[in-house]
Amino acid sequence: MRSTVRGSLAAVAICASAACAIAQQPYHVINHWKVGGTGFWDYLLADSSAHRLYVTHGTRVEILDTESGKLVGAITDLKGIHGVALDSDGKFGYISDGGANAVVVFDRKTLARVASIPAGTNPDGITYEPVTRTVWAFNGRSKNATVIDTVSRSVVATIDLPGKPEFPEADGKGHVFDNIEDKNSIVALDAKTRKLTDTWPLTGCESPSGLAIDSAHEHLFTVCDGNRMAIVSTKDGKQIGTAKIGDGPDAAGYSPKEQLAFASSGDGMLAVVDAVHDFKTIELLPTMKGARTMAYDQGNDRVYVVTAELGARPEPTAANPRPRPTIVPDSFQVIVIGR
Repeated sequence: MRSTVRGSLAAVAICASAACAIAQQPYHVINHWKVGGTGFWDYLLADSSAHRLYVTHGTRVEILDTESGKLVGAITDLKGIHGVALDSDGKFGYISDGGANAVVVFDRKTLARVASIPAGTNPDGITYEPVTRTVWAFNGRSKNATVIDTVSRSVVATIDLPGKPEFPEADGKGHVFDNIEDKNSIVALDAKTRKLTDTWPLTGCESPSGLAIDSAHEHLFTVCDGNRMAIVSTKDGKQIGTAKIGDGPDAAGYSPKEQLAFASSGDGMLAVVDAVHDFKTIELLPTMKGARTMAYDQGNDRVYVVTAELGARPEPTAANPRPRPTIVPDSFQVIVIGR
């Protein structure tokens, strides 16, 4: 969330084995898109085919054109949102509205809301599972997952989880994975049987949050406190590597074409990791403090992070022992990163 250092010279290139060729073309900040407004933010999602970027921002989802950076519309009057998932047909989107304990369905062409489906308490991470055509909302406070059939728009299962869920990923083969933040683990779920099948402990990976997936190589990239990304096999849950990232991460991404993994962190760093050869960090790019969430756009090989200028942090209280800093009005922005 803070001051940006432009250009490729701002990147810290870490050249290692096969990663060196990639590091010769480092990522750099290429633009800032001002969004403005007030309120905090959470996940964002790029729709490459439609050239759209969905940004969750307080009580609204703002949709930007990824070719121009201009706002093309917004879904408003929500209660306190976290994430967006999109179906594979290009027709509908799904918003986890944590403040309303619901998943809101919207038409992707008109941006009109078409349904609100009750979920658990504070639905947070959300993903679409294409094999079963279901949406999975992971409820942070009730510690369970709500499974929604997208045809009937009804809840077909509620699955108890061993702890507080964070970000999920579907592998496109009928499996869903999710970080369990307070248990330092990953759960594997079968989308067809709607059951939890495995819980995999993470070693040296505290408070896992953001998650990305390489379905072809069957790898998960989970970001943790302590400047650490853990690489985990989806076949058996074994940790097969680690990489250095920034401090306070909250999101991850993966590029199938470039075979790179990304992690954004609150200290204002974007980590770029060789996702196939040796899991080494190729680049640590300064972005802006607070830019902890991200989306990767496969269509143009760009990374988007969001943040705002931050003011003073209020004094802690018994009711709010970890207060967030204040936000400078109308400073909310998207930082565009490319090569």
